[in-house]
Amino acid sequence: MQKEIKFSLLYRDMWQSSGKYVPRVDQLKQIAPVIVDMGCFSRVETNGGAFEQVNLLYGENPNKAVREWTQPFNDAGIQTHMLERALNGIRMYPVPADVRRLMFKVKKAQGVDIARSFCGLNDHRNLELSIKYAKEAGMISQATLSITHSEIHTIDYYMGVVDKAVEYGTDEICLKDMAGVGRPVTLGNLVRRIKEKHPHLVIQYHGHSGPGFSVASMLEVARAGADYIDVAMEPLSWGMVHPDVITIQAMLKDAGFKVPEINMKAYMKARALSQEFIDGFLGYFINPRNRYMSSLLVQVGLPGGMMGSMMADLKNVQQGLNQTLQAKGEKELTEDELLVKLFDEVKDIWPKLGHPPLVTPFSQYVKNIALLNVMQEIQDKPKFQMIDNNAWDMILGKAGKLPGKLAPEVVELAEKQGKEFYEGVPQDNYPDELDKYKKEMEENGWDFGPDNEELFEFAMHERQYRDYKSGAAKKRFQDELNKLRKEKQNGSDKKAVQKDPSKKDITSPSTGRILFNINYYVHERAIEAGTHINKGDRICYIESNNTFNEINSEYEGEVADIFIEQGEFVDRGDVLVRLK
Repeated sequence: MQKEIKFSLLYRDMWQSSGKYVPRVDQLKQIAPVIVDMGCFSRVETNGGAFEQVNLLYGENPNKAVREWTQPFNDAGIQTHMLERALNGIRMYPVPADVRRLMFKVKKAQGVDIARSFCGLNDHRNLELSIKYAKEAGMISQATLSITHSEIHTIDYYMGVVDKAVEYGTDEICLKDMAGVGRPVTLGNLVRRIKEKHPHLVIQYHGHSGPGFSVASMLEVARAGADYIDVAMEPLSWGMVHPDVITIQAMLKDAGFKVPEINMKAYMKARALSQEFIDGFLGYFINPRNRYMSSLLVQVGLPGGMMGSMMADLKNVQQGLNQTLQAKGEKELTEDELLVKLFDEVKDIWPKLGHPPLVTPFSQYVKNIALLNVMQEIQDKPKFQMIDNNAWDMILGKAGKLPGKLAPEVVELAEKQGKEFYEGVPQDNYPDELDKYKKEMEENGWDFGPDNEELFEFAMHERQYRDYKSGAAKKRFQDELNKLRKEKQNGSDKKAVQKDPSKKDITSPSTGRILFNINYYVHERAIEAGTHINKGDRICYIESNNTFNEINSEYEGEVADIFIEQGEFVDRGDVLVRLK
């Protein structure tokens, strides 16, 4: 009898891996029946991760979006699955247990069948509550392995996580190869081990196409016993996204597997609709670099979507670094030479930082530290001197147990700065908060919504929800879109601030939204004219592609001028603050 392989469409992740936004709810409703008509998908990834924050950024109600997007698939008998980050829920920083618990109840009520739960550090303690709460809510629990490649991340290492997830009661296992750097044969052997030890488990494979391994990996895991394969479709397949369902279906059929047929008429219609969405407005937010694959990712292990961020960072600092090298009488660096230098730095510091799997948000932390180290080295300064608070939380164990050991120099630096390492359960650091949000909603006269879904949304995404309720989010999005449309019509319209050689400018490394207050753990205050700034001090955050990047000062001085406001959108190279 032929082994059957089923497909899951990553329609949400296709967009998120390509750019900043995903289709609006009216567009999702338009394409959902066409996806159903394709007839080849048993599952569709419908929500979770940054998806619902994007709804809020549009000024859309994310709960309405999830209900309307899942309904056509529910009606057709196609399972829906969400992505959630365990301790971080569906946001970028830790979530109290009572809010996490409510999330699963809300999502089940909204029509989501499967909770794909991953911990970026593969700490099974962070997965335990996700599994418990998912099953308690009546969802299928899919415990997820964050796949990467190193001497630490062996099959035995991953089996240790699988065994604990089975102990906690998971129904399924997903191999989340977020950077696509998992080696095909090793992944096949891992699937084989899981099936041999836990034959009752359903196994799903998710692999990005960036470095080029994923097609071979899909064949290997299928041969080893995987049940579901995540795929994409044109016009967003391949590049830094995922392989296309047409290619994978043809490959597996040739290999003797039972696979579903594809209604090509519906495929072409869905393809055309997606292209309409791109041409309408979503294309403004898609980084062209994410349309290409790169073998450079094989060694560095960073997710493909991080390439665009790195290139923007490098372009912003290249001129300043070359001026430093020129003053020292040394050879200037081309952009490619600087990129290789950064890749080498990532490879060097990754084991020193305990081998955290390079998945959001930990990939961002490692990349930022590497970039700052390169800058410090060129300026003949010691490394690891500019580490932001979120990266420190990772290093200190507050986000979970690191897979490997920290280098002595990192431990020594932490102790020198009076930082304390944490070995307890990460969730214990974050007390329950739902009562606080209930009280405020009652005072504001805000409806808790069906199944408490509005309460959940406020507690999960407090800042974005406030902006949604006030209308500020919708206005900002429209302003951002209008700005991009104007630039396309009239050419570049970047801010030009007259350079004063006696002053030093701190510029934006990327396009994004300025935030002085991101409501992580404390409320940050906006800097003011006259404030004394030390090297390494935080200036602000820039929110880009649903990631918060901390902007630190390269200089010491007094704030002379501030060219930014909370919530304002900036381009790469725009002057943020001027020091004197």
